Amino acid sequence: MNSFEGDPTEPGAVPEPERLLQAVPEGRRITVMLAAFEGWNDAGEAASDALRYLNKLWGGKKVASIDADEYYDFQFTRPTIRRTASGERKIKWPSTRIFKASVPNSNVDVIFVQGTEPSYKWRAYTAELLVHAEALHVDYVILVGALLADVPHSRPIPVSTSTDDNALRERMDLEASQYEGPVGIVGVLGEVALLAGLPTVSLWAAVPHYVAQAPSPKAQLALLHRIEELLQVPLDTQELVEESDAWERGVDELATEDPEIAAYVRQLEEAKDTADLPEASGESIAREFERYLKRRGKDKP
Repeated sequence: MNSFEGDPTEPGAVPEPERLLQAVPEGRRITVMLAAFEGWNDAGEAASDALRYLNKLWGGKKVASIDADEYYDFQFTRPTIRRTASGERKIKWPSTRIFKASVPNSNVDVIFVQGTEPSYKWRAYTAELLVHAEALHVDYVILVGALLADVPHSRPIPVSTSTDDNALRERMDLEASQYEGPVGIVGVLGEVALLAGLPTVSLWAAVPHYVAQAPSPKAQLALLHRIEELLQVPLDTQELVEESDAWERGVDELATEDPEIAAYVRQLEEAKDTADLPEASGESIAREFERYLKRRGKDKP
């Protein structure tokens, strides 16, 4: 997990995102595919947990799946045995599941792609995903990932937003990823989607490498906030905010027990605070206030 696509910790790597759907004619329904994959692309399982949260929040219904036998090495991605509600033992095979949900009080439908990064035939796998995307009339693709990085747990989690689609890059004032090196299934799906003519945006959350184990609710929350901004739909994340606060307090306690880790965290905090000083702008404050007003309006009877 040391290599990744894009570096959200670099200065200027997190531009102010514009609305992904701002050019959509009023009254037209739009379908957005959100995809995340467990494994190499998913530090702390923040990306896959973020999509599971939204799928549950919006009541997604399963509409398709991709057969596991073609794409997985079961010695690496092993099936598991679970007990059903009736107490029977049942094998659960690794797979890719596709769900569909309609976002309440909006013209947005969402297709969730959730699964484990496959072992084989990535080109055939991504082609099969795009067949489903075409059948479900997908207009945009948002790829969600998480990586390990030298960032402090006590500061906001950086989330980079990038696209290789020229029209989207110009309209949303985004940058293309400058990363070169090994890629995961997220990077492959992103290229194939663009070749198929689907406008595609990639989101990557930076998870503190010294607390890499799942869950990572603070990174999950940061990804959800960025999705909220892109789709311009208010999200009820209060429960996750509480989990994130508890997670941060727990890491604080662990850090104080080890002087070397505490010193390292302070070093990361100082570097982060220094880099962020020019970014404490009225624009970022206004963006946060806009999100607050949207949530407040949603809570009113």
